[in-house]
Amino acid sequence: MAYMSLHSSNVHISVRNKYSVCTLKDKSVISFNIMILNFIYNSLDFKSWMILIFVLLILYDVFKNKNPSNFPPGPLSLPFLGTLFTEMDFKTMDKLIDVYGNIFSLRVGNQKLVVISGYKLVKEALIEHDGFVDRPAVPIFHKINKGIGITMSNGYLWRMHRKFALFHLRNFGDGKKNLELGILQECVYLCDAFKSEKEPFNPQVTLNSAISNIIACLVFGQRFDYHDENYQTFLRLDNECVQLAGLTRTQLYNVCPWLFEYIPGPHHKLFANYKRITDFLSGEIKKHREDWDPLNPRDFIDSYLAEMEKKKSDPEAGFNMESLVVSCLDLVEAGTETATTTLRWGLLFMIKFPEIQIKVQEEIDRVIGQIRQPSLADKVNMPYTEAVVNEIQRFGNVVPQGFPKLAAKDTMIGKYFIPKGTAITTNLSSVLNDPDEWETPQTFNPQHFLDDKGQFRKRDAFIPFSAGKRSCVGEQLARMELFLFFTCILQRFTVSKCPGEEPSLEGEIWFTYAPCNFRICVTSR
Repeated sequence: MAYMSLHSSNVHISVRNKYSVCTLKDKSVISFNIMILNFIYNSLDFKSWMILIFVLLILYDVFKNKNPSNFPPGPLSLPFLGTLFTEMDFKTMDKLIDVYGNIFSLRVGNQKLVVISGYKLVKEALIEHDGFVDRPAVPIFHKINKGIGITMSNGYLWRMHRKFALFHLRNFGDGKKNLELGILQECVYLCDAFKSEKEPFNPQVTLNSAISNIIACLVFGQRFDYHDENYQTFLRLDNECVQLAGLTRTQLYNVCPWLFEYIPGPHHKLFANYKRITDFLSGEIKKHREDWDPLNPRDFIDSYLAEMEKKKSDPEAGFNMESLVVSCLDLVEAGTETATTTLRWGLLFMIKFPEIQIKVQEEIDRVIGQIRQPSLADKVNMPYTEAVVNEIQRFGNVVPQGFPKLAAKDTMIGKYFIPKGTAITTNLSSVLNDPDEWETPQTFNPQHFLDDKGQFRKRDAFIPFSAGKRSCVGEQLARMELFLFFTCILQRFTVSKCPGEEPSLEGEIWFTYAPCNFRICVTSR
């Protein structure tokens, strides 16, 4: 008993002494570290501290944004700024292809962006893989549409809204109205407006008014007079937004949104315009709610209001007033800008290549004549006209870069690794001008869409509306509009250059790629 008690006491004393030694040792280390920190603090002035902090931040940025193994190459990326001094337009992308190949990477702020070019790789990304369906939260767009609606939403909300929009566009009228007849009626208004022009004129505003009226009938249940002041203001603001969104100074907002909220720039004008646009849309929705009859839907807004009632028990579907405003904005923008710009390119090409215009008119006279209006049923008998319309889209290159997408999982594209969460964009311009797919990509040539017998042929690399699950929701409507408007104009008129003027085939880079302003002369046939 005595032995055991003594042994236990010794052990207790030993442990206590050891603990005391460890504590003294730890205190010595802490004191030494404090002395070092005090020495550094007292040795560095304010400027030196700033340099040290800056170096540490750079090292943090470098390690945080280090590319994984086998990631696509790209131009030099600066800490914090990324590839800030690399223009994001399609012409710059084409130059980077020559340096880095058809897959390369950029960095916008802290967001990596992989650019995919050429038909084979774009097809692989959009069609063969199912991992590029989501949209990244691009700051400038996210501020406007908040990740809801049809274009920039994701997941279940996007699937429900896209399905609903497609159903409405495909079943417009449900036997009460006919979309083709609506387009042809608008063609009458457009041609009358052209005929009333006695002097050379810029066709942009008139074309924009006509095209927008088709989607206005679908969304608002009515067309607007070409001189309606409120609606023209709405169209002018939206057109200005498309121009502003393509400016490099505007896109700087994506690099550091919190900072650029306080820095002057065109992004403030963009946001102010969209505020006025959404106010207009909210006003139209308010009018609909006042006389809404759920048993007799007149248009997209009425149908959406009914869907809101049906989906009250499913809030994840996102059918609410805020999403309705954004969905209307998505449809109006998608259904106006690209078709208008394509028709502007079409008129420009016809005055630059009058021999092609003559061939189109000969086919119109042979198949349709001058008595009746064209119809979609005529398209099968008008291969040359259809080929010209397709070539206008290809050569016009209206949407050279599609909306960015997000890798939902780790993916291999070509020989490169694209990690989950990486944003990609497909360079559609490189597809429409791919020398491996087109005989004369840099020439306006309707023969691209004609076989040896002069019959129309489809081309796999013709994807002006993008491809895959995120392809343009209004593709079929746009195809109808382009054929009918273009054919009606050339049936009624010959378009030509104004004396002493030579419009350029070089366009302006907005968010879309548009012709520079030009004027035309029209002569009744």
